[in-house]
Amino acid sequence: MSIPEQTRRHVLDNPALASLTGPHAHFAERRGRVLRYPVDVSPWLALPDEPDAGDWADLAALAGPGAEVPLPGFRGQVPSDWEITFQMEGVQLVDDGLAAAPDPEAVRLGPTDVPEMLDLVARTQPGPFEPRTIELGTYLGIRRDGALVAMAGERLHPPGWTEISAVCTDPAVRGQGLATRLILAVAHGIRERGETPFLHTAAGNTGAIRLYESLGFRLRLRTAFLAARAPERLAEGRTVAVS
Repeated sequence: MSIPEQTRRHVLDNPALASLTGPHAHFAERRGRVLRYPVDVSPWLALPDEPDAGDWADLAALAGPGAEVPLPGFRGQVPSDWEITFQMEGVQLVDDGLAAAPDPEAVRLGPTDVPEMLDLVARTQPGPFEPRTIELGTYLGIRRDGALVAMAGERLHPPGWTEISAVCTDPAVRGQGLATRLILAVAHGIRERGETPFLHTAAGNTGAIRLYESLGFRLRLRTAFLAARAPERLAEGRTVAVS
């Protein structure tokens, strides 16, 4: 599998930072140059493109002593007093000709659907989904006999782009193409706003990558899913500001 290399800086190179300083700025919790979503919305954090020692100190203070911090997309050097707890290669794919279309069976999910959404996520493990994740964008679902059996929605929102995320299907109805239909339906809504869909997945998830490519996504860059534990003792720093 050939994955294209980056040739210059792009808004999708640091999509969490672009989101939290752009369309999702109203969610941003900030300390210095470090931003994050509220923990009940999303675990994504945003470091500057080239963080210095002060940025890492701010990140540690924002997260709290000894906290495990997800650093998706970060490929730089983690300070020696941080413990890397998780690391996995990932890829970022972008719309390159999706046959996006609404789906007649898809319904828009709202706050009253969150308990069912959390239950579906717990059973299918598509990735992080918190009680307020639904606030990040549009989520669509398919129900059978009243039960939510598949869903997909929007997460990161860099200017001009929207990430498709939380794509999951109940094991009892897999193989019926429900995830594909929801991806295309969510993509349709994104396109209707004049934006471009993109998504992330594990580099080793070759079956999913083949599916996404068959739908009209193309691989844009290699990224990483990383988590690290903050030092137990924190340096003195600025107070937290929420914007």
